[in-house]
Amino acid sequence: VGMWRAGVARPLARTLTWRPSTVYPQQPLPLAQLLNDTTTGCCSGVLLRNTPVHIRAFTATAMQRGVEYDHKRVESKWQQHWQHTHHHNNQHAAKAGGASEKRYVLSMFPYPSGNMHMGHVRVYTISDTIARFNRMRGRQVLHPMGWDAFGLPAENAAIERGIPPHNWTMQNIQTMKTQLNRLGVSFDWDREVNTCTPEYYKWTQWLFLKLHEHGLAYQKEAYVNWDPIDQTVLANEQVDAEGKSWRSGAIVEQKLMKQWFFNISSFADPLLDGLNDLKRWPEQVKTMQANWIGRSEGALIDFKVKIANNTLTDAPEALRVFTTRADTLCGTSYLAIAAEHPLIAALLDNTGKKEDSIQIAAQLSSEQKAQLQSQVESLIQTRNRKDYGNTKSKAGYYTGVDAINPVTGDSLPIYIADYVLMNYGTGAVMGVPAHDERDYEFAQLHKLPIKQVVEPATTGNKNKNKKKEEGGPTPDEWKEEGSFTTQDGVLVNSGSLTGMTSAQARQHVARQPFATTHKTYRLRDWLISRQRYWGAPIPMIYCVGSGAGGDRPGCGVQPVPEDQLPVVLPTDIDIKAKGGSPLSAVKKWLHTKCPKCGGDARRETDTMDTFVDSSWYFLRYPDATNSNSIFDAKQTNKWMPMDVYIGGIEHAILHLLYSRFITKFLSAKGYINCAEPFPNLLAQGLVTGRTYKDPQTGEFVPAKYVQLKSDKPFDTRSDKELVVSWEKMSKSKYNGVDPNTIIDEWGADTGRLLILFKAPPSLELQWDDDGMVGPHRWLVRLWNLAHEFAQWSATLVVPTAATIPQEQQQHVLIGLTHETVAKVTSDLDEPHYSFNTAVAALMKLSNQIKLDPKLAADNPANYVSLLAFRSLVLMLFPMAPHIASEMWAVVSNCTNAHAAFAHVLPASLTATLPTWAGTFHPSTNNTTTDNNNNNNTLADIMAQNWPLCNDVLLPSQETFTVVIQIGGKPRGTLQVPASLRGNKDALTKLVLNTENNNSNNNATTTATTTTTTTTTTTATTTSQTTTTTTSIHTTHTTRHHT
Repeated sequence: VGMWRAGVARPLARTLTWRPSTVYPQQPLPLAQLLNDTTTGCCSGVLLRNTPVHIRAFTATAMQRGVEYDHKRVESKWQQHWQHTHHHNNQHAAKAGGASEKRYVLSMFPYPSGNMHMGHVRVYTISDTIARFNRMRGRQVLHPMGWDAFGLPAENAAIERGIPPHNWTMQNIQTMKTQLNRLGVSFDWDREVNTCTPEYYKWTQWLFLKLHEHGLAYQKEAYVNWDPIDQTVLANEQVDAEGKSWRSGAIVEQKLMKQWFFNISSFADPLLDGLNDLKRWPEQVKTMQANWIGRSEGALIDFKVKIANNTLTDAPEALRVFTTRADTLCGTSYLAIAAEHPLIAALLDNTGKKEDSIQIAAQLSSEQKAQLQSQVESLIQTRNRKDYGNTKSKAGYYTGVDAINPVTGDSLPIYIADYVLMNYGTGAVMGVPAHDERDYEFAQLHKLPIKQVVEPATTGNKNKNKKKEEGGPTPDEWKEEGSFTTQDGVLVNSGSLTGMTSAQARQHVARQPFATTHKTYRLRDWLISRQRYWGAPIPMIYCVGSGAGGDRPGCGVQPVPEDQLPVVLPTDIDIKAKGGSPLSAVKKWLHTKCPKCGGDARRETDTMDTFVDSSWYFLRYPDATNSNSIFDAKQTNKWMPMDVYIGGIEHAILHLLYSRFITKFLSAKGYINCAEPFPNLLAQGLVTGRTYKDPQTGEFVPAKYVQLKSDKPFDTRSDKELVVSWEKMSKSKYNGVDPNTIIDEWGADTGRLLILFKAPPSLELQWDDDGMVGPHRWLVRLWNLAHEFAQWSATLVVPTAATIPQEQQQHVLIGLTHETVAKVTSDLDEPHYSFNTAVAALMKLSNQIKLDPKLAADNPANYVSLLAFRSLVLMLFPMAPHIASEMWAVVSNCTNAHAAFAHVLPASLTATLPTWAGTFHPSTNNTTTDNNNNNNTLADIMAQNWPLCNDVLLPSQETFTVVIQIGGKPRGTLQVPASLRGNKDALTKLVLNTENNNSNNNATTTATTTTTTTTTTTATTTSQTTTTTTSIHTTHTTRHHT
């Protein structure tokens, strides 16, 4: 019931920090049982499950020295030091010897919501680890940070809380900046960008003008979500699952408005083909982008339109349909068009004027038009519901108009259907029920004929003549008999096309006068207009002419001259104004002069989609303070393309696609040299939290109402057993974790280590506070070791002579240290980024590092352990920078031990000692003033280089062990020659040959093994041997013999 502490005195007592858990035991645990471990091995933070305490323990000897690990003191001290010395601001300036190699390390910048969540902690811990590692390797590093600050949440907050969006946003930025500094992230704050400042969005507007200048920014009508009560446009997020406005509760309508678009579709082929060059992108992300672009190759087919009385229109313009299956043309039963198709507008036009190349001479009756109008509105309303994608609706209505099949001459009814989208192809499709499941279901629902025109390889056909009253054959029945097929085959029932293969028929149809080959894309042009206030104003002006009566016609739409940028957002605004964008109510801002004729004009009141702001921010960082141009090409080309881009996979489509588009545009126009901004993408998985849910109601239950009974969770209010799942952290699910709480209680370094250690970066990370115990215990053990080494060195009486260590154990430790250096270096560098195995390797090394105070004074074994420990601290620094900095300051003062033993070690050790264990002697360029005591100096770990592996000191091994896993399950081990280490192809071949030999020797089973995916190899080491786990993904076909 709150925080409380207890000190316990006993010979090897621990200081216990007690923290109540949310789950209380029915019986208290005896204190003696809590303290039953009396070893001096520094057991820290052991969690006793089903008890109300977490225990953190420190050895009594460490306490007596007054060096208890106080993470708050240590982290505050080094954060102040970094801030005071601007330690990270200019770290991209190369160290000696590394001037030619750069690393641009970037994590996706956040929306400043006001508080970090664990997803932020994960992505920024990863980027900081990579940046620090590369700095220590002497590379030039650019590791900047900024804010994606425009957007709807600030506007909503202004409405709900009465806070101006700018004020709310800037407060949140300051809060999050403080949290990031507490995490110890080494961002270059001198290059900070903020998308909502005029200094930034001036160049966003400049980018719009350049796109407009080259014909890539244009206007056309498009539907928006319209609130009829508040008379305003709503974002999709402001429409609930029932299609109602979050503001007024009104049913949201679809309204046509002129809006601005970027012509991204003209870059569809470069965007799609460019994916082939992105070798270091996850295949999943490339597939998602390829599907979003959705290139389809087929044919455009023209169907003449007629009205119900079979009289062709006076101007029989064609209804144009795109299809990838022109071979099935003779099987068409109907045509389906989108509700927004121009044919609908023509049918509803009483004037009979020509519109979008379609003219209907004979109009529908007034009653038919009213019915058609109602059906169109109903379809649009249904399609815009948030749950529409899950309904699999096949709703459709007959328009009263037919078309003519250009091959068979058959009359085909034209339907409006909710599954047809105006923004794909031509907004019209042909329905071929026998060879498409969706079309089949639509035809069944609307009782339309089904005609097979493609014969599959095998056919039974017993179901194809099933009576109509029996419902007709289902797709499953057709598939069972081989008649229903969506695949290519041989044409039947197709007149002159009969007997052709599908490929031959497609080519034949495409050569006819009514058809032409065509490529289409799922990718639509980028709608960038937002009828809201908090965004970058679109720099366009509408000239309305001069004079009160408009005696001189206007000049139309004109771009704002570049020397008048930025068009600054006004601050005196009523955010709740009705009737479109709130900017339209700011008359002083709205009214201006035409830049072409000087006549009266008004500004564009739409603002830009926030994706525009984030589509180029990474190009600004190298030259973030440039007020004369969007960036200096020399500076940006120096850093681009970036070396690693880190962010959540939820941004895999739109943000990455839009950024690639803008980069390709700027590259094509000569502003930058690279065409792909992110050749190396590290897409980290979600951070999920333990979630409790009522299985009957589906309601989420806060952890404070959860009690464990026999390891099963129950709701204390209803005594119902709950379902436990791991889901994305959310306030509504009561599974969120406040990073501030983690930092306060455990420290930033412990949290960073858990983030890196618990799961590979690309996989989901299931956050559990219990997991903090292990990393914290390990850090405390290292902390104590550092101070033990310092105490040993300080009290060491330097012998007149020292012996060279001959013990095998010390040779093993030196070899293991260099093995660990090689592994951690590989794990932290591209393309691996295997942070979890890097931490595991350091833990493994630490288990072999010991200080024995009983050794003779002239025995340098403890000195060898000190060297290994120093190397470990250097490798730990990128991942846990605060404690590593403090421990390095401690062990760097072990000069007494260095003086005693360094000169008597083997030459192979002493010659390369600084390259793998750092320098011992403080100098003016690697010390810093202690913020707590100006008379002390602290060795600065950032002045040290990354440890280098000395191959001469590696343990010699003729063989190593391969652990074979098939389908994720261990199947055995194999001794492999050391020469095959790292050779995946050779290892795979050896393992498969061994498995086949074993299978062939089995008297009852013959196994045929086929490799279906690339073999992956992960190496782990021990002090004596090396074990490699090789996962072979295989397909087995087994025959059992009698």
